[in-house]
Amino acid sequence: MQLPLALAVLGGLIAISAAVGLLLKAASGRVRVGAADSRPLVHPDQLGVGIAFGSSATLVQFSTAFCAQCPATRRLLAELAGNDGVRHVEVDVTDDLALADRFAIRQTPTTLLLDGDGRQVARIGGPPRRAELEAQLALLAAAATATATPTRESR
Repeated sequence: MQLPLALAVLGGLIAISAAVGLLLKAASGRVRVGAADSRPLVHPDQLGVGIAFGSSATLVQFSTAFCAQCPATRRLLAELAGNDGVRHVEVDVTDDLALADRFAIRQTPTTLLLDGDGRQVARIGGPPRRAELEAQLALLAAAATATATPTRESR
């Protein structure tokens, strides 16, 4: 192969790799909200945790022992769980590959946002973006308040 052609191929591979890397970085940490009719229901016993979920929302963080970004995610989610009705649950999938497969965990941290009924509202791959997560939690808190407050028609 001639040198100019080899350099052109190498340059093309570098450009493609850079573009893929930028796309992956842009997608990491984004809150992905699923369609309302396809949201799976999650029960605490499926996660192997012995605590109840939050009344308005639960942040389920999947971690591993070797995850470099999990401690910072843990701190953020614990801080956000300080609000009324929001609970943070961390699940270590280091040695539980069946659990990781059941919830399709392909990277850590992965966070599931569940509503008060345990229905998955959103999924976040990578460290969550605080503003997006706060917006979703505010929507869930408003929905929980609206459900708990009787309307005129129901009185």
